[in-house]
Amino acid sequence: MKWEYKVITMKTQGYMGGAVDTVELEKALNSLGEEGWELACACDTNATFGRTGEMVVLFKRRKGTPR
Repeated sequence: MKWEYKVITMKTQGYMGGAVDTVELEKALNSLGEEGWELACACDTNATFGRTGEMVVLFKRRKGTPR
């Protein structure tokens, strides 16, 4: 089985970052799910002093999946 992958990044908000806009994240997840993408992993990046600068979200789907 062959896979293809998609990576998106989302900036965090708030004082020095750290807060994810869950409404925008949910929209992105639902939109990509409609296209056949499955969430594989989500992680944050450590910007400064333990605060999250952005969130990296990785999706996968079987190669050749109709779009």
